[in-house]
Order: sequence, then structure tokens, then C-alpha cells
Amino acid sequence: MRIPRVMLAIAAATLLATGCAQQKNQATAALTAIETSLSAIKDDATKYAPDAYKGVDSTLTMLKDALAKQDYKTVLAGTPELTKSVDTLKEAVASGKQRFEAATAEWGSFTTDLPQMVGAIQSRVDVLSSSKKLPKNLTKEAFDGAKAGLVEMKTTWDEANMAFTNGDTPTAVDKAKAAKAKGAEVLAALGMTGS
Repeated sequence: MRIPRVMLAIAAATLLATGCAQQKNQATAALTAIETSLSAIKDDATKYAPDAYKGVDSTLTMLKDALAKQDYKTVLAGTPELTKSVDTLKEAVASGKQRFEAATAEWGSFTTDLPQMVGAIQSRVDVLSSSKKLPKNLTKEAFDGAKAGLVEMKTTWDEANMAFTNGDTPTAVDKAKAAKAKGAEVLAALGMTGS
């Protein structure tokens, strides 16, 4: 018995449509799962791992565009790697959160210590600037260097406070550490003791 060509064409079209519908469902389900997973960590990701989040979100957008264009093969090929990227992002968020919490705990000591250090150095610089002679153990060059160091220290401390105000506590702590290190150099140059 011969099956008419029309019947074969209908059967082939039906199989093709079923295959496309199946690919569409798989692609849609995969992207929906990834989007749900990413949505759950979006707020933390934008705060603790913004660059990594942007990369994952960009890839998700590209795959959503492919889905809209019915390019299901591209979507299905890209979702496993995107899933791994979301998992990596989750790890980066957890790490960023830990770093942020540690920096927050550390910040408090700087808010007391650094203004005191700046005040002590400024006081010493003011006294030495108004005296007729510098102490024997302090050259004019060293004193000028100390004054420049004090300015640098104040600038870095201002930047640290600005970073903290903007919610970037890890950067604030890094800048505060740099200001404290510069302060220690200035203290030593002026022959003062302190940390």
C-alpha cells in the first residue's frame, strides 16, 4: 500500500511542529528557571558583585532575545553555561557579603582613631610652623614632606568617608587603611610616636 505524498508531507510537518513546540517549551522553561534564580539574588548581586551580575544579566537578555526570535537551539545551547554563571554569581555574592560585613566591623575603629591622628599631626604641624626654628632632628625638607603627607592623609580620609557614605564600606576601609599608613609615616617624620 502506497501512502500518498500529501500524507507524508502532513506527517513530516506534524513531527516538525511537535519538535519545535518541544524545543520552545524546553527553552522557555530553562530561561524561566534561570530568570527566577537570578531574580532571587538580584538585590544582593547588584550590591556585592555588580560586575558579575551585569555579565550574567547581559547573557540572560541575549538568550531571551534568541527565544523571542524562535532560535531555540541557541537558547538550549546557552542555558547550561548561564546556569553555571548564576551559580558562580551566587558564590561571588556570598563572598562579597562576607567582605562587606568584615569591613563594616572594621570601619568603627577608624572613625575614632583617624580623626585623633589627624588632629595630633595637625597640632604638631601648627606648632612647628609657628616656631622660629625646627627641632634639630627635623630638616626643612622633612617638615615640608610631613605637611604634604598630612594633606594627602586628610584627602584620603575624606575619600574614605565619602565611600562609606555611598555604601561602599570595603573601599572606605581600604582608603582608611591607606590614610592611617600615611599618618604613621608623617608621625615618624615628625618624630612623634603613635600608630
